[in-house]
Amino acid sequence: MLYLVATPIGNLQDFTFRAQQVLKEVDYILCEDTRHSRHLLNHYAIDKPLKSYHKFSEASMEERLIQELKEGREIALITDAGMPGIADPGERLVGRCIEEQIAYTVIPGASAPLMALVLSGFPGAPFQFIGFLPKKEGEHHKTLVDALHYSGTTLCFESPHRIHKTLQALEKWAPNRPLALCRELTKLYENCDRGTASELLQKSYRGEITLAIGPAPTPDYSHLSGEEHVALLQETFGLTKQEALKLAAKMRGVAKKELYF
Repeated sequence: MLYLVATPIGNLQDFTFRAQQVLKEVDYILCEDTRHSRHLLNHYAIDKPLKSYHKFSEASMEERLIQELKEGREIALITDAGMPGIADPGERLVGRCIEEQIAYTVIPGASAPLMALVLSGFPGAPFQFIGFLPKKEGEHHKTLVDALHYSGTTLCFESPHRIHKTLQALEKWAPNRPLALCRELTKLYENCDRGTASELLQKSYRGEITLAIGPAPTPDYSHLSGEEHVALLQETFGLTKQEALKLAAKMRGVAKKELYF
């Protein structure tokens, strides 16, 4: 049996009784950083073997873990913070468990995206979580443009070293869009700043950041021809023609081929 166990995202008290009990009963625990996880386990007097399991080792360890699970071993997977499989290792191993019909379950707990969603005050449904924003400029650009056209709330992780670049892009493309910048969640200096990109740019930020982007307004493009709509998106967001065609088709609810010209 594989247990995916959520761990605190900052405050050590955000660790459920059930999670503690499971970790005390398994054969061993997979974790990203053994030193980091040992601090948590020692706090709760959990004395179990720890094995390093992270994005660079999960592929090489996969076959052995699957074999041990088939043999009846009880294994827990934790990450440095939050829920395994959510912007952290775990998704790949779960996929193999499904393929091999191996039992697994989730022991819920703290989650930075869900906490930021509630703190933001934005609509709770629909929402999307897009993980860490890409570092490469082209991918970063495309990801933000897609998020700005999503009908619900968008949540993402961003580095304090890159947050100003992201806010500057949002200021250019959506100056009036409401944002919520949540940082150091559950920790001593937890904070949630709300405002437009230009307002948030007035501050400097440190610590772990979860950014919430408010839902896109519902614009009326019915007065524009397909060609005009594509041209507007290209000019506003610096998209290629193909990127603008795809986005315009999505916004108008038609097949992309209907907009070719």
